[in-house]
Amino acid sequence: MIQMTDEHLSELLRKMYVNSMEAIFFIDEKGSVVAMNPAAEDILDIEVIERMHAGVDDSFCQTCKGYTDEKDQMACSKCYLDYPKGDFSSFQVYLKTRGEGVVPYAASYHTIDEDRGIRVLMLLDLTKQQKTQEMLQRSNLLKYVIKAQEDERKRISRELHDSVAQELLSSLVDLRVVKYMNVEEDVMRKLQQTEVSLTRLLDDIRHLSVELRPSSLDDLGLEAAFRSHFKWIGKNYGLLVDFSAELSAARYGSEIETVVYRVCQEAVLNALKYAGTDEVHVRLCEENGSLQLTVKDDGAGFNMNYSEAKGTGLGLYGMRERAELVDGQFMLNSAPGEGTTVELRIPLSQDNKREADAR
Repeated sequence: MIQMTDEHLSELLRKMYVNSMEAIFFIDEKGSVVAMNPAAEDILDIEVIERMHAGVDDSFCQTCKGYTDEKDQMACSKCYLDYPKGDFSSFQVYLKTRGEGVVPYAASYHTIDEDRGIRVLMLLDLTKQQKTQEMLQRSNLLKYVIKAQEDERKRISRELHDSVAQELLSSLVDLRVVKYMNVEEDVMRKLQQTEVSLTRLLDDIRHLSVELRPSSLDDLGLEAAFRSHFKWIGKNYGLLVDFSAELSAARYGSEIETVVYRVCQEAVLNALKYAGTDEVHVRLCEENGSLQLTVKDDGAGFNMNYSEAKGTGLGLYGMRERAELVDGQFMLNSAPGEGTTVELRIPLSQDNKREADAR
C-alpha cells in the first residue's frame, strides 16, 4: 500500500468532500449545520440553506421529514440529532428537496470530533433503488397473481370436466333409459325436452372447462391446444383460423406455454369481436433462439393513437404484462382498414429447454 503524507491525505479528503455524490452535513452539538458540501446544497431549497448559514436554530428540521424506525415510516421521536449516541450507523431519512419533493435517503450519523461535538450526516439518494425494488416487487406479485389465477382455472376446469360433466352425463344416460319404458305421451315429451336441455348444458360446461384451461395445453403442449381451440372457434363462430406451426421442440416451459396460449387466445378473440373478418392467420415458430407467435387479420383495424380501447378482459395491456413475465417482446401493428398484426417473441434460454426436455 502506498504511504501518503498528511498533506496528500488531506487533499484527497477535500476532493472527496467537494466531488462526492453523497450529501454531507457537518453538525455541531447544538444541532446547527456548520458546513455542507455542494451535493448537500444542490438538494436543499435556497432559503433553507440561507437559514443554515445564518445559524438559525432548527433550520435543518425545516427540510427533514423524519426517519424510519421500528414503528413509523417517518418518525421524529428520538431524533438522531438529539440522540447522537444511538445506533445511527445506517438508517433511512426523508428530506424535502429542491424541486423533487420528499425524497428518501440512506443515512449515517456519527461523531467525528468529540471534543468540539462535531458530527457528520451523510446521505445517499435511494430514489433509484426504491423504484427498482418497486418494479421487482410488482413483477413478482404479477407473476404470483397470474400463476395463482392459472392454477385456479386449472382446478375449476378439472372439476367441471371430471365431476360436474360426468354427473350430468350419468343423469343424461339415466334419462335416456327412462324413455324406453312405458310412459305416457306427455311425460315422453317432457323427457325429450329435459334431454335436450341437459345435452346443451353438458356442451356448455365442456366449453367452459376448455376456455378456463384446456387440458391439452398441460398434457400435449401448445400446438395441440391451438388446433383444438381453433377447431372449436370455427365450429361455434364460423371464424376460419389458418394455423401453421414450425416448432423444433414439442414442449416448452409451463410459464412460456401459458403466456403464448393466453396472448394468442386474446388476439384471436379480439379479431373475432372487432375485426369484421372471417379469417385469421396464426403462425407459431421457433427462429433465432426465440419462440415467435404471429396473429394477423385483414379486417377493420383501428387507430393505435386512440386512447380508449374497445372491450374488456385481458386486453392489450394484459398481453404486454404477460409478455414481460417471460422477458418477451410484444408488438402490435394496426391501422384503420389495414387489419391488425400481433407479434410475440420470447427468448428461449437453456433453462426453458431443460424444463421442456424434462417434460
